[in-house]
Amino acid sequence: MTATGWAGSSALPSAAWLGRIRLYRGCRRGQAREPWEACVSEGDKAAEIEQRRARAGLQGGAEAIAKQHGRGRLTIRERIDRVLDASSFREVGPIAGKSEVAADGSTSFTPGNFVVGFGRIGGRNCVVAGEDFTQAAGSPNAAGLRKSVYTEELAIQYRVPLVRFHEGSGGSVGGSDKAGPSLPEALHGRHRFLSVAQALATVPVVSAAVGTVAGLPAGRLVSSHYTVMTRTSQVIIGGPALVERALGMKVSKEDLGGPTIHEKSGVVDDVVEDEAAAFDAVRTFLSYLPQNVWELPPRRATDDPPGRMDAALDGIVPANRRRVYDIRAVVRSVLDQGSFFEMGRRFGPGQVVGLARLAGYPVGIFANDVRHFGGAITADGAQKLRRFVEFCQTFHLPVISFVDEPGFMIGPEAERAATMRYGAMALATVALATVPWATVRVRKSMGLASYAHVAPGAFVLAWPTVEMGALPLEGGVAVAFKHEIAQAEDPAAKRAELEAELAARQSPFRQADGFAVHDLIHPRETRPRLADWIELVQPLLTAQLGPSSFSYRP
Repeated sequence: MTATGWAGSSALPSAAWLGRIRLYRGCRRGQAREPWEACVSEGDKAAEIEQRRARAGLQGGAEAIAKQHGRGRLTIRERIDRVLDASSFREVGPIAGKSEVAADGSTSFTPGNFVVGFGRIGGRNCVVAGEDFTQAAGSPNAAGLRKSVYTEELAIQYRVPLVRFHEGSGGSVGGSDKAGPSLPEALHGRHRFLSVAQALATVPVVSAAVGTVAGLPAGRLVSSHYTVMTRTSQVIIGGPALVERALGMKVSKEDLGGPTIHEKSGVVDDVVEDEAAAFDAVRTFLSYLPQNVWELPPRRATDDPPGRMDAALDGIVPANRRRVYDIRAVVRSVLDQGSFFEMGRRFGPGQVVGLARLAGYPVGIFANDVRHFGGAITADGAQKLRRFVEFCQTFHLPVISFVDEPGFMIGPEAERAATMRYGAMALATVALATVPWATVRVRKSMGLASYAHVAPGAFVLAWPTVEMGALPLEGGVAVAFKHEIAQAEDPAAKRAELEAELAARQSPFRQADGFAVHDLIHPRETRPRLADWIELVQPLLTAQLGPSSFSYRP
């Protein structure tokens, strides 16, 4: 068997069958045919359908599949079968490809090296697709490219989630099928990225990098609501040969775009150990989301009582203001047990975002991890927050924010990273959000960055450990009492004295007195109060169904 033909395999058409195709200038059945067109009986056509299906199922051939398995990777058809509910895949264009008839009457057929179709995940319909790396390393042939660009349009048309598994590169200088460069796209042609953008506005899109991903597949990979890559994958704009030729640098694919690079770059949301973990992540992520923006996220039955109180929360914030604690423990305690699904943990690590359930309802979670710069919002953290709020707004997910941040990150690195620009963009995104929002002020909520935690109409609760102000106490003292501290006999002692004096004057009741919160509560009461709120906002969500949009932001 060859990668492009049928010869030599018992699973493929025999020479006797091929001999039934007669090539001639006209057909004796009556109407003349085009020169050298095949005249095939109905029985022959039916047999050819089955033979093409069988050939397409062989992908790049047994040797190519063995090489793929030797790399520790699955084929695209195996990936699709494993992520979907059993026996639910229905392929679109299964025998699209390229067929040729030689002068001696022998026939060859090369299937498109992109697989797409419908299936079910958790009983719900979706579109699933990906490159076939066993043929031309995933670089699209003509049929593969046509199927590829049709993928998003299918999801948009049927209003179902889109799942993509990427392993391959974009176009080649040799053109599709190595037939030489193809003609440029016509001026009146559809913009290649339009359907990609439209899908993001209407249906959940999740992508996984399961090998080396470059060019157009890399662009589509990141054009997702959730992106995951395996430890043996790389995501790159251009490969080592291109980098060396253009920039004179020798660098490996791993150093260009391996998982250690991208779990911190923000290109992907998560890095997982292997493909099985990627399948689990895809299925879990989609379980929180509606099928499209015209539907509400699905509620799931839970045996975790909405009124459950965790007394451990009353002491989780240390009395010593300089000590840290685990904000994820707070999130896990308040939300339905085992429901927190964090995304992008190592990108902008001071900001924690993810999905969870409260009384069975899906919600978005935003919190500060005080173990990273005290929870301050960095440039990366602001970009992470902006994207997350847009995602929640798109799919009508209520947001719950747990606040403990000292403001925007300061210092030379923060200035070089344009923190204020990205911070203002995040603030504008929150200000324009219309999705229901609840804010729990756990400890610090300082300065301009405090507005990143409160959307218009937010339901605001505060714990007794709360601190608010234009600046954190320590920085505020250093600024407001600069001259008094400098003139003291012992400046360090004077600064500490002033900080202790002002800290003693702080009282959480000031927020309650000024009606700055809906209530000052015991931490253990957080879950039942939020569970009441999530029930109240359900009618509001129904009124917001449909596509969402934002105006210009800085």
